[in-house]
Amino acid sequence: MTDLSITYCRPCGYEKRAREAAALLRERLGLDAELVPGKGGVFEVKLDGKVIAKRAKGHFPDAAEIVTAVAAGRA
Repeated sequence: MTDLSITYCRPCGYEKRAREAAALLRERLGLDAELVPGKGGVFEVKLDGKVIAKRAKGHFPDAAEIVTAVAAGRA
């Protein structure tokens, strides 16, 4: 069983990005990601407790990048 979560900042409006990434993960890898509302500008993807993609200054991972990171993390 794979533990996959996307924590996103609800006040910042990142929920749409989180839902898009979760849908692509389900479509491409057959994985269901738990969506976790947060705050403080967070956007973080965790696979089995390890952060594999996140929003950083000047960069916001798109859905395809998140799918690639998750696939690599499972390999």
